[in-house]
Amino acid sequence: MGHAAVRQARLRHAVVLLVVLQALLAAATGRAQTAGYRVETVASGLVHPWALAFLPDGRLLVTERPGRLRLLAPGADGRLALSPQPVPGLPPVLAQGQAGLFDLVLDPGFAANGLLYLSYAHGSLQANHLRVARARFDGQALHNVTPLLTTQPAKAGTQHFGGRMAFLPDGSLVVGMGDGNQDRTDAQRLGTHLGKLLRIGTDGRVPADNPYVGQAGVRPEIYSLGHRNPQGLVQVGGRLYAHEHGARGGDELNRIEPGANHGWPITTGGVDYTWARITPYRSLPGITPPLLEWTPSIAPAGLAYYDGALFPAWRGSLFVAALKERSVRRVPLAGGVPGAQQRLFLELEERIRDVRAGPDGALYLLTDSANGRVLRVLPAP
Repeated sequence: MGHAAVRQARLRHAVVLLVVLQALLAAATGRAQTAGYRVETVASGLVHPWALAFLPDGRLLVTERPGRLRLLAPGADGRLALSPQPVPGLPPVLAQGQAGLFDLVLDPGFAANGLLYLSYAHGSLQANHLRVARARFDGQALHNVTPLLTTQPAKAGTQHFGGRMAFLPDGSLVVGMGDGNQDRTDAQRLGTHLGKLLRIGTDGRVPADNPYVGQAGVRPEIYSLGHRNPQGLVQVGGRLYAHEHGARGGDELNRIEPGANHGWPITTGGVDYTWARITPYRSLPGITPPLLEWTPSIAPAGLAYYDGALFPAWRGSLFVAALKERSVRRVPLAGGVPGAQQRLFLELEERIRDVRAGPDGALYLLTDSANGRVLRVLPAP
């Protein structure tokens, strides 16, 4: 080989090496560092944590799916520490499979009345319901636990409970209920709560302006229908957003209007777990289409809206916790229209169950495992 050929070979080798190094550098830095954030562990040792709430005094409440409510309070060093014992006073919870203790939301007047709301599986393996109860938290224990809603009819099995809750501006409470994964067409039947979003008052009464009030054979709590397993709810500027699990694909982000039909199972972008076709239709007249669809499935599990000061570039965005994708999707909103998505926190390589915007401007995550963690996302130094 001549000198010119040797020089050419060395040049090609150098170019290949440079390309490889650039790719490695992009892979190493493109996850956390270029995003400008750092992730710290606030608490660990939680068993499948499901939901998080921020108390006015700086403490945190966390639900665990096996049926425990845990308190995070500042320790001697000022850092938040997990209480050694669960908060007492919780009602009995059916905890098996997907069933257990789910969401937790504080009453809009919590600072004055101490009221909070819990959703959980209630009953037996053969006959169970999603139940919503109100309780008073005195800072240490729950008191006066009062059931407000018990979905009807009873269903068998431990799948597709939904469970997320959100308040509307008028103070009413919206609750997501899954289809139970028994007869999926129940999501289209108005005589059952299965596969619906439900709306009640904080005393459990049905608001007079619910879309189906007064109609014979219809459950008056129904707010919208055609849902498979809704596990994300958030209200933004008076608009209600929800996401739900599809089957093999067809996960959806929806904007909810009273009385809207969101299609499951007569329209979907997914197929069954057997790869069988669920329906030939992706859209139909009278069906409200999703704002976004994720196929393949990301398994959306929690939903938050961020408008804090710590991350100016994230303001005005929805954040979608994803179990299967092991990520959080940032979905910027402009006039209610979703923009280009950003995948975050893939470097954690953990199933993310919930995402919340904290009062301190940080973003908080719950990891879904038998040794689950509460994580806080802060700007990188």
